[in-house]
Amino acid sequence: MNVEALFDKFNDKRILVVGDVMIDAYLRGDVTRVSPEAPVPIVNLKKSEERLGGAANVALNLLSLGAEPILCAIVGDDKGGGKFYQLLKARDLSSEGMIKSGDRHTTIKTRVIGNNQHLLRIDEEEEAVISADLEHQLISHVSELIANGVDAVILEDYNKGLLSPRVISEVIALANAAGIPVTVDPKKDNFFAYKNVTLFKPNLKELKEGLGVEFDIKEGKSGFESAVVQLESKLNNSITLVTLSEHGVFVKKQEKKDYIPAHIRRISDVSGAGDTVIAVATLCLVAELNPSQVADISNLAGGIVCEVSGVVPIDRDQLKTEILNLMKA
Repeated sequence: MNVEALFDKFNDKRILVVGDVMIDAYLRGDVTRVSPEAPVPIVNLKKSEERLGGAANVALNLLSLGAEPILCAIVGDDKGGGKFYQLLKARDLSSEGMIKSGDRHTTIKTRVIGNNQHLLRIDEEEEAVISADLEHQLISHVSELIANGVDAVILEDYNKGLLSPRVISEVIALANAAGIPVTVDPKKDNFFAYKNVTLFKPNLKELKEGLGVEFDIKEGKSGFESAVVQLESKLNNSITLVTLSEHGVFVKKQEKKDYIPAHIRRISDVSGAGDTVIAVATLCLVAELNPSQVADISNLAGGIVCEVSGVVPIDRDQLKTEILNLMKA
């Protein structure tokens, strides 16, 4: 594999990202005492920060790797929505696929961190499925963007109501009709709505919950692999990529399957790792790598971002360097 040529291929890819977006906010400070009002730590605030999260973090990962992401999502016509647009502009991300709605609230997840320990998370969110009118607006946006030319579509589901069964089925149909790959990072609610996609990427927990099965992969692979076969019979997807946490990743296309072991890492924060994996896997897929290579590189990328606190996109140069180092080993 020519790594330089691979990363050069990333540069001319236009990827449409459809899914739930949010702001990941951080309040960081020092804890030196316990409150006299209740047995809780007092955080002396030193720094506050807001980052793009959810499907927007997928877009940031694509941008970091040199691709052109087109984010198609909905935020509220509220203070959070205004801040979200400011963050898009600050990161040079286009808002052409965005919809602002007075009927929705912008999702904000605020993490309180004291002495480098995660103490509390406060969520402001709306999980109700979007209205029929918003569904129509969103699908029309997607149709126009696909018509303008994209290389792949990523569906990024955080169970916040944007990816309804209608949106999912119609977006997949539009992409399939245009001959464009569709990759999916699912959640439980609409797990089996993602039929006829190119690549489906659940984690181990989502696979178990979605199918309603229980097994211990440490005790053998048969239960896990039976679950994958069951999944594929329901979805008719081409490739299954399952992230297995400390056990690495598993990839299967037709009868060919492969287990890619995890790399030893100093884990700081797993938040956003799934966003990185689906972004990297999608770019590798459209760059025409085989499924094992797709799994290997996206597994490596997911591990890299886990070494950094908070939700962050992959660093292009670091990923390239680590791929080259692995090839030399």
